[in-house]
Amino acid sequence: MSLLLYLVLLFVSGVIVGGLGRLALPGPDPMSLWATAAIGIASSMVAGLLAYALIGDPNAGGFVGSVLIATIIVYLIRRSRGQGLWSTRRDPDQTRF
Repeated sequence: MSLLLYLVLLFVSGVIVGGLGRLALPGPDPMSLWATAAIGIASSMVAGLLAYALIGDPNAGGFVGSVLIATIIVYLIRRSRGQGLWSTRRDPDQTRF
């Protein structure tokens, strides 16, 4: 497999996993396609490392674990922006501007 094909497939799988992670939480998440792919790729890596640490099998990090970790990452990004789980708008009392 060539390097270019590997990178394209990595990007596509990152978009799918990151998109499912974004869909798991209600409300809009204004992110670009690149941010969604980065979340998906990072969550797949974290899920694989976590499964390897807990189970010991290098192939144990599966699709469901990746989507679960992506959902957690999207939630943490939402919290860092001043939004909550259900409220997708910023609280005017807690913002600086």
